[in-house]
Amino acid sequence: MATLKANERTDFKRSTLRKIRHSGHVPGIIYGKETSNTPVSLDSVELLKTLRDEGKNTIITIDVNGNQQSVMVTDLQTDPLKNELTHADFQVVNMSEELEAEVPIQLTGEAKGVKDGGVIQQPLHELSIKARPKDIPQTINVDISGLEMNDVLTIADLTADGNYTFTNDPEEVVASILPPKQEAFEEDAEPSPGEEPEGENQ
Repeated sequence: MATLKANERTDFKRSTLRKIRHSGHVPGIIYGKETSNTPVSLDSVELLKTLRDEGKNTIITIDVNGNQQSVMVTDLQTDPLKNELTHADFQVVNMSEELEAEVPIQLTGEAKGVKDGGVIQQPLHELSIKARPKDIPQTINVDISGLEMNDVLTIADLTADGNYTFTNDPEEVVASILPPKQEAFEEDAEPSPGEEPEGENQ
């Protein structure tokens, strides 16, 4: 579990926030059911590196002036023009209580329908789950190798491979195999020899 040091913020002026960001830090807020909201600032590079290396659902220990709390990142705000992290929300977690999380889907295997020329569609890219913090996976692998042409894979078809449960609608579609698109020969085909194109016979 990564540990990040943070400083408590007491000055909320815009000029102070600009100084925090200019110094390579990001303002944030720590909140939870049994804790008061704590405004903080921490190193933005270290935060992004931790999330990149360990995943967005990783549990982080935040040390605020010696007071350590286990948290998850629930929201990151960025400035797209400056490509800069502008704010972060951290939820205090109880390691023994279940919570909800969104976990990225990783499709594995090559579907038989794709081998036969079909096209895979994936309308769902994250799964909603409920689990204790330590049981939340960083990705969930979904094997599609058994899918044939016109097959549809729904939440109800999935089996959890860990200590978590799916909270999506069971009928929600994860992936499907569509047949290849047929060219519209009738519209695009040239007229046969001796056949007059439409609109030219006066």
